[in-house]
Amino acid sequence: MSHGHGRDSESCREMFARLSEYMDGELDPEICSSIDDHMEDCPPCRAFLESLRRTVSLSRELPKLEIPEEMVRELVDAYKKMQSGRP
Repeated sequence: MSHGHGRDSESCREMFARLSEYMDGELDPEICSSIDDHMEDCPPCRAFLESLRRTVSLSRELPKLEIPEEMVRELVDAYKKMQSGRP
């Protein structure tokens, strides 16, 4: 039974927008239940969620790289300039 699921569906776009929070346990139980219900009837969203879970899992396995202090200072300075509106 299809309810217009897929990447062009409004309900699916809403699910995609909330999946990160859903995976992190940051949503109210009522919203999680609504997402669970949607997932039961929507293979594209289930596949997307599984892909997102695999991506997160694989990214956690990557080695952590140290950022040189000079680069950190440059990034902080650039961010401060951006926030102040200076060129």
